[in-house]
Amino acid sequence: MKKLNKRQRDILSLAEDEGYVSVESLAETFSVTQQTIRSDINNFCDQELLTRAHGGAFYSKSHNFAYKSRKSLASDEKKEIADAVAAIIPDNSSIVLGNIYSTKSGTTTELVAESLYLHQGLKVITNDINIVNILVQFNNAEVWLAGGKVRNLDSAVIGINTADFIKQFKVDYAVVGVSAIDNDGALMDFDYEEVQVSKAIFNHCRKLILVADNFKFDSTAPMLIGNISEVDILVTNIQPPLEIIDLCNSNNIEIVVASNSNS
Repeated sequence: MKKLNKRQRDILSLAEDEGYVSVESLAETFSVTQQTIRSDINNFCDQELLTRAHGGAFYSKSHNFAYKSRKSLASDEKKEIADAVAAIIPDNSSIVLGNIYSTKSGTTTELVAESLYLHQGLKVITNDINIVNILVQFNNAEVWLAGGKVRNLDSAVIGINTADFIKQFKVDYAVVGVSAIDNDGALMDFDYEEVQVSKAIFNHCRKLILVADNFKFDSTAPMLIGNISEVDILVTNIQPPLEIIDLCNSNNIEIVVASNSNS
């Protein structure tokens, strides 16, 4: 797969988050011509990463490219976030790694799983089959997969049965993502069945770690998961908006801004 520049990685990340991206909005966002964006989209479509649509493209729902190739598409920012989360979690911890989906796969939490490779004595509960496939390669982790309905698009397990399974545990750490963060602290998602799982995770951990790249602060979604006041640690790749910083300060929430030497 051809190496992607930062603009191209960010375009794919936006497409994963939003499901659909338009040529016009991308050209404005990245301050390039629409012809440049069309060229990028054509290349992505040739690799079956995006699907052409009128005025833009949809994120591809195909899983016909290998996991390692998909991982290589993850932005440097997400890799930095994952490494920062792994640095927070000590050996011999119990963890929930949650999948969050907004027409995308749970890239950041999967990268967190990979970043935990050198940790010892982990007990991990997840609702993401991709995360299980990563963790079973470790000789030093005990892995539990939540039961329930499997969402074909990203191999997440969701629904009330999944939430009930997670409610049986009280873990040291939970690592979750959201589809969008509003300036009033609202944490939002698109999928009702996933919201049920996220709420269970929020209520059954001792420390809740929220991972959020910069796009989450500019996105919106219709379903409420909770509020950032419920979080213990926010790990992101940029300084959040001032409203979010104020909410974190007033609720004693630690903000970790992952450095990115490759930007």
